[in-house]
Amino acid sequence: MITLVPGDVTYAQWHAIHAGAPARLDPASAPRIAASAAAVERILAKGEPVYGINTGFGKLASVRIDDDQLAALQRNIVLSHASGTGEPSPVPVVRLMMALKLASLAQGASGVRPETVALLEAMLERGLTPVVPCQGSVGASGDLAPLSHMTAAMIGVGEIWVEGVRQPAAAALAAAGLAPLELGPKEGLALLNGTQFSTANALAGLFAAERLYRSALVTGALSTEAAKGSDTPFDPRIHALRRHKGQIETAAALRELMAGSAIRASHAIDDPRVQDPYCLRCQPQVMGAALDVLRQAATTLLTEANGVSDNPLIFAENDEALSGGNFHAEPVAFAADMIALAVCEIGSIAERRIAMLVDPALSGLPAFLTPHPGLNSGFMIPQVTAAALVSENKQMAYPASVDSIPTSANQEDHVSMAAHGARRLAGMVANAEAVLGIELLAAAQGCEFHLPLASSAALEAARALLRAQVPALDEDRHFHPDMESANALVRSGALVAAVGQDLPGVA
Repeated sequence: MITLVPGDVTYAQWHAIHAGAPARLDPASAPRIAASAAAVERILAKGEPVYGINTGFGKLASVRIDDDQLAALQRNIVLSHASGTGEPSPVPVVRLMMALKLASLAQGASGVRPETVALLEAMLERGLTPVVPCQGSVGASGDLAPLSHMTAAMIGVGEIWVEGVRQPAAAALAAAGLAPLELGPKEGLALLNGTQFSTANALAGLFAAERLYRSALVTGALSTEAAKGSDTPFDPRIHALRRHKGQIETAAALRELMAGSAIRASHAIDDPRVQDPYCLRCQPQVMGAALDVLRQAATTLLTEANGVSDNPLIFAENDEALSGGNFHAEPVAFAADMIALAVCEIGSIAERRIAMLVDPALSGLPAFLTPHPGLNSGFMIPQVTAAALVSENKQMAYPASVDSIPTSANQEDHVSMAAHGARRLAGMVANAEAVLGIELLAAAQGCEFHLPLASSAALEAARALLRAQVPALDEDRHFHPDMESANALVRSGALVAAVGQDLPGVA
């Protein structure tokens, strides 16, 4: 059970929630929540217009709402804003979004009542996950449409996932012993305003990108072995002079992965090559830069995850409601774009290693890694597939954060597109994982041309893991199942686990 301490939730805890760990609020947050709700009541009693509490929304902020219509105001904003489209967001992402919203509301700056927070907490604890369409947010004025779908489920409208089955929200709540929420003043706006959808998707992308980076260390080291590459470029003295932390740690990880390899040791014997291609030699520089970028994105996203991003914000100590722009997801958009760049480059340099391995002029191995080229095509077309995936990622890596389109009759005239930037990460990582799956197959095949020379214990463990599912390619066969098996080893984290080493990560 993860206990959410508002404002102080760790990267590892967010990661665990995304992976399915149950979560609940720290009970110590209760007084702050109650004080914030009481402040809203006192603000209303003053009779002054306050945005989102007794006025319309967006361009309609100048429209004053009568006291007897305040409950309808909050319900209407939820129903009208629940206008997303597209496929349902993945359940782990929605659960993470719910936990992010829960931790934000519990900081006592949103004006929601304790019972509202309790319902969201109960839904998260009991596995009731709203069906949230993945499209519709521009990443400013909050992730309005996605969060509205979450909130609609809380009031008994829409649908909820329960153990993988879509059910009407009202029925799912009732079956769990929960009553639909009747929204109080400010509550609809507080629930649907914020960056939690964008942040959840960006964090999910970051978690996957971290696994991708570690997997690429393994496949890259194995490719170096297959090509009988030199380990001199990984010498710590080289990287100490440049000083970049990610580069230093990446070089150290590659050295450790290759330590004790008989293949590596054979490089120094009668090898006419003076320098390896960049895809081998510059792994610490490229992969290290990717690691540094992922770490910077993690810093931004962890800050965002522990912040409050709805509007207006309630300051209970002096009964003030301040309108600002914390809902603008520009930090998340920048972080998502950084992750996209790192993912793109990890896949790009991996594809170059595959291309190097299948080229006998560069690798010294049989053409296309087949013992009988000509009759057999070997790895010819898997390399083409890897190239196609890398090109697709290049197209998707264009920064989302530089795009904007005015909304709400030009009241909301600059938006972040953080939701777009964050959502695309899942597809980009999947593409790059498939590239690494192909590299794993190619590198293992290449190493076997050097038998009886063996690689390091760590890399031989990785190769054995693959060979337990996929035999070496002696003659052409249906290649797709081999690729699917290798992809699964990368995607599941089994490949990284097999080497038994503590590889660098973002946190």
